[in-house]
Amino acid sequence: MTSIGLDAPVRLVSAHGHQPYGTIAAALRDAADGDEIRIAPGRYEETVRVEGRVTLVAADPDGDDTPAPDGPPPGAAVTLAAPAPGRPALEVLPGARLTLRGVTVRGAAADQPAALLAGGATDWTGGGVRHGRLEVRGDAALSMADAVLSGAALAGVLLRTTGAVHLTGCVLADIDGTGLVVGGTTRVELVRTEIRAAAGSGIRAREDARAVLRGCLVDRPGRSGLLTEDRAAALLTDCRIRDAGGEAVRALGSSPLPEAPDADDATGGVVLRGCELTGPAADAIGVTGPAQLQVTASVLRDCAGSGVAAGDGALVRLAAVTVVRTGSTALGAYGSARLTGREVTVRDSAANGLLATGTAAVDLADSELTGCRYSAVHLGGRTAASLTRVRAGDTPEHGVHAVDEAAVTLTDTRLADCGMSGLDLAGAARAEASGLAVTRCLGGVTAGADGPLRLTECEVTDAGRAGITLGRGDAEVSGGRILRPGTAGLVFTTGATARVTDTEVREATGSGLVVAGEAAPRVTGVRIVRPGKNGLIVDEGGAGVFEDLDIVRPGFPAVHLAERAAPALLRVRARDAAEDLSAEPGARPEVVDCVSVGVKSARWPAPETAGGAPVRKPAGPGGGQSPVSATTEAPQDVPAAEESLEELLGELDRLVGLARVKQDVSSLVKLMRTVQRRESAGLAAPPLSRHLVFAGNPGTGKTTVARLYGRILAAVGLLERGHLVEADRSSLVGEYVGHTGPKTQRVFQEAMGGVLFIDEAYSLAPAQGGGGNDFAQEAIATLVKLMEDHRDSVVVIVAGYPNEMERFIDSNPGLSSRFNRTLMFEDYDTEELLRIVERHAASHQYDLTDAARASLTGYFELLPRDGRFGNGRSARQVFQAMTERQAYRVSEIEIPSESELMTLSELDVPELPESPR
Repeated sequence: MTSIGLDAPVRLVSAHGHQPYGTIAAALRDAADGDEIRIAPGRYEETVRVEGRVTLVAADPDGDDTPAPDGPPPGAAVTLAAPAPGRPALEVLPGARLTLRGVTVRGAAADQPAALLAGGATDWTGGGVRHGRLEVRGDAALSMADAVLSGAALAGVLLRTTGAVHLTGCVLADIDGTGLVVGGTTRVELVRTEIRAAAGSGIRAREDARAVLRGCLVDRPGRSGLLTEDRAAALLTDCRIRDAGGEAVRALGSSPLPEAPDADDATGGVVLRGCELTGPAADAIGVTGPAQLQVTASVLRDCAGSGVAAGDGALVRLAAVTVVRTGSTALGAYGSARLTGREVTVRDSAANGLLATGTAAVDLADSELTGCRYSAVHLGGRTAASLTRVRAGDTPEHGVHAVDEAAVTLTDTRLADCGMSGLDLAGAARAEASGLAVTRCLGGVTAGADGPLRLTECEVTDAGRAGITLGRGDAEVSGGRILRPGTAGLVFTTGATARVTDTEVREATGSGLVVAGEAAPRVTGVRIVRPGKNGLIVDEGGAGVFEDLDIVRPGFPAVHLAERAAPALLRVRARDAAEDLSAEPGARPEVVDCVSVGVKSARWPAPETAGGAPVRKPAGPGGGQSPVSATTEAPQDVPAAEESLEELLGELDRLVGLARVKQDVSSLVKLMRTVQRRESAGLAAPPLSRHLVFAGNPGTGKTTVARLYGRILAAVGLLERGHLVEADRSSLVGEYVGHTGPKTQRVFQEAMGGVLFIDEAYSLAPAQGGGGNDFAQEAIATLVKLMEDHRDSVVVIVAGYPNEMERFIDSNPGLSSRFNRTLMFEDYDTEELLRIVERHAASHQYDLTDAARASLTGYFELLPRDGRFGNGRSARQVFQAMTERQAYRVSEIEIPSESELMTLSELDVPELPESPR
């Protein structure tokens, strides 16, 4: 104990004058209600128990023991320290009334109470609590201002009282545990208070507690900034939570939100207004269980996880909220969560803007979701979502993607600049859209789902492919326009029976309406203006009813019918066309009251002569145009010229090296042709698997041979197109539930009629983790099923290092049964590498000198064949390095000759790379 400037360290001021004491406890024993105890600056190791109504105040360190009227004098430093563990330094008992000014309480152990307020009322200004927690219990009330609380363990402040607690301008710092814990029925209000560097959560509210924070800062908590449990309620106004080690706000439970959304106290739920949550290591807001949360006029940014993640049973309301730069989905609703949002802005999400799964319900209005790495909106499970006046897009995937049994309602919504479709439906997903606008997306609306679709007064503009694609589901399109689609305006895929009325298709690059085989839509009152190809094309076996169509200025015949097409054409009008109708032999249209105006080669009468009974007959060969496939949106409607098998085998033979591979491919071709001959003779065909494993190191020509293999299969009639679609793990595997299957299906669909080449396929079944995560296993399972369902339509080639590919095939019985043939791609030897360089040189008009060839031979002989060796890729890199060195060398010649410009000499051969140490 020390004293500065007073004849006694403690002075009791009462109505009877001033009395000196050696200890605070002694002064308290003699103090009457209303007395004041003035304490000289210093450290007092004693336990102070307050039972009456007194004031403890730090006196002036310069000797004047009269405290300032509004608080302790500047520089006053009074520390009340617990003499030993087990007892607090300060204890306020029930019924007491204590006023503290400039007094700091220090505990004997960090994990024990330094100050215990067991009852009464305490008014505390300045000073604070060190090396122990402040604990408020019973019916104690506390008003604390401008105090510092630091160095506690487990909790900095523990509140479990029926009295009111107010902290204003305080700082809680360096807590080895939770900053503030509030439980029971406590009501606490924090104003302009900071909680810094708590090892646990910043604030934890549990049971029936109520916490109100105004203008507060929670900085760098080790776990959550705010954690609520049970039936607790919290109101945060103009607060900031920065750099949380977990979620910025985590609600595991809460009381119900108030009915009035602008209630100004913590009457229920977790409410944030005007807050800023930045830099959490997990979600900005995570809500699970029976918790209810409302966020208004707030910003969530730079989250490692989601902006808002609402789990099973949660209720979340958002209004005027901005979510920027999230490491995962910006807004997530899972299980039975309910999420509503008004004026929500989402930008730069590393996954989806909005993801809903399970049976979640989402209602989003007047909002914007842009810059997402995945689909702006992804709906799965049996979710129900309503999007009203929402703008979504600027994504490499879909604007809105609904799968499984999800249901979505879109009203006056805008989807723009999507790398895939604006609205895409799969599985049994359902959608209703009114006033939907889709702009500059690869596909406009794509309905591959079996669920119903209703489009009313919707507009699709500048789609890269088809404007609207309709599948087998119950689809209805009424009103609206399709402007400038990159291929067809409306596509009816196999089995489609959609109904389309009062719609305009304008300036399609391809045909206006495309009907696939076995499709039978009903189309009424559609106007098709200036299509690049046909106004209406019905593929082989297609049908449907088309009435009151107006086709204006088509690039090809207004209507084209393939063989066995049998549509009903009722009151179709062809205007300003070269031909009104062209049809292949075997087409059987029903033509009723169709007319032609300004058609050069008209089969239908002019309007003034039209009429009579229906006509059902073959339409004749017509204009000879090839039918457009209704099952593809590829811009090439005319197939490539047929390639002969001999030419393709010659091209294979001209590849450098690969003698073993060439022999295997030739043997396969002979086997396939034998199988074809047996089938033509009516004999049973032996089992034949066309799927292959390409095993070899990088740069050994696996992709080149795969591309040739597809063309060869097309030449012998075993594949329709023979094109190659390249894929890898990232093309097939999603990052969340419900994403992998559709991704794998989409890639497989692109390869229909050709070859799906999966490079580094072993990454789908890594050695660690029992064969990969569930998503990779889902990709394998989906792939195996698709290979079975489309065994005659797609050839799958998996490629990678030999040992890894053997492990990959063994990882799934379905793979081993389908991939029973492996082609080994051996490394190139020195002579073959030299030939590759020579071919690159010849194709780029360079000549190699004999000395350059000799130097290259030595170079390749000494080139390390380690993990960096790339076979043909290494040879190409050497050639590129030689051209660069030659360019530098020739640039020194003032006027180089043509020979000097074309010659690669030994001077241009690069040095061998240094081996890594």
